Amino acid sequence: MDRRPSLESLEEQLRCPVCLEVFSEPLMLQCGHSYCRACVRSMTMDPLGQLQCPVCRCSVDGDCPPPNVTLARIVDALRELSQPDGAPSESCPKHHNPLSLYCEEDQAVICGLCGSIGAHRAHKVTPISSVYSRMKEDISCLMTDFQSERRKLEEKICKMAYNKSRITNESDVLKWVVRKEFGELRRCVELEEAGFMQRVESRAAALIASIQSQADHMAQLLARFQEAEGTLEALSNESHLAFITVSVAGFKECQQRQQREERVFSSINFNPGFNHNDIKISVWKRLHRRVLPAPEHLKLDPLTAHPMLKLSEDHTSVECGALLNRLPNNPERFSYSYCILTSRGFSSGKHYWEVQVGAKPKWRLGLIKGTTSRKAKLPKSPEGGVWLIGAKEGRLYEAFNTPRVTLPLTTQPARLGVFLDYEKGELTFYNADSPDELGFIYSFQAELQGKVYPLLDVCWHERGANKHPIKLPQPQQHS
Repeated sequence: MDRRPSLESLEEQLRCPVCLEVFSEPLMLQCGHSYCRACVRSMTMDPLGQLQCPVCRCSVDGDCPPPNVTLARIVDALRELSQPDGAPSESCPKHHNPLSLYCEEDQAVICGLCGSIGAHRAHKVTPISSVYSRMKEDISCLMTDFQSERRKLEEKICKMAYNKSRITNESDVLKWVVRKEFGELRRCVELEEAGFMQRVESRAAALIASIQSQADHMAQLLARFQEAEGTLEALSNESHLAFITVSVAGFKECQQRQQREERVFSSINFNPGFNHNDIKISVWKRLHRRVLPAPEHLKLDPLTAHPMLKLSEDHTSVECGALLNRLPNNPERFSYSYCILTSRGFSSGKHYWEVQVGAKPKWRLGLIKGTTSRKAKLPKSPEGGVWLIGAKEGRLYEAFNTPRVTLPLTTQPARLGVFLDYEKGELTFYNADSPDELGFIYSFQAELQGKVYPLLDVCWHERGANKHPIKLPQPQQHS
């Protein structure tokens, strides 16, 4: 008799009446009929916990129906018989029954007898098929998690590779900038060196030429002395009268010639016009302008201008007018002092800008905190959030510190440079008239917080005597 039809017939007998599938975790009701665990859980129970058997329509207790261990074993045996020939079949080493159950507490595979009369009785047991399905789902979830983690790792690796390439490119660019900047510094130092060398060589050449000229004169004088010696030797053979006559005339001529020649000779010292300390100072002054940050592109903010001020169309020049402009009294605008701010402020970093005051006899410029009031008289002190230097009468300069400091400037600067190191709290003013070097004027030590703005105080026009504008020179664009 063929085996396959018998297995198929047995499989038909072992199907759940509800889901019509081979029993999975079969539970037996009080009426004797068995159903899959999931099918029993899907049945409707009344408030007393009773449910109606789908086959015999009897009311039975649906709370905790016991597992049908025998039926579960038969189902497992059917599955083992349905395996292809040669498939492994494992059995319990103690009871020699198929390993068809899984003990949830001990996490071990057991046979039916181990679960009913053996060491695992009263433990929660589950058919292997259900555990297999559950573990397959767990493995599937793990695979999904692994794939997700793998994708995340691949994305991170790609980002790291991108960052590596970006850092390499940025470092190459920075190295190019470093080489360029130091190349310019070296060229500047080389130009300074060439200038000092030329001064030394030209001065030495002039002195050597002067010494050579004097040496030539001495050689000529020496030749004359030799000639006079020969004349004296010739006179030694003359008569007494001739000897006396020629000797007196000759001696007087030699004496007069010697007096004339002595006035030509002078002592010469080598003085190039500088000493070795001047070299370092000169180079430092010239390099100082180069090592400062590039000048800022600043424009004046018309919203902050006092109503008496007149701005140029490009907002780079301001002067005090004669008439009061009708302007809105917005919070940013100065109402008392004749001041204006730039449109951009600073809250970090290093910044350098220049201001052109020309021959204006009275002015003030510097830095102001953004929170300082602009509706009252300008508090010209660091305590008021303002750091200024200024001029009056065209010759008196002062720094508005506490107390005020008179600045001993010997020349009237027409162009001033301002350097701000926000983190160090340093605000330094320079004479920027020379395109090659900066002359130090004054430095504030300030505790800065929040935003600060460059400030220009053009002062009252003094009936035209102080009408000169103040300008913000725009840095040249380098290609």
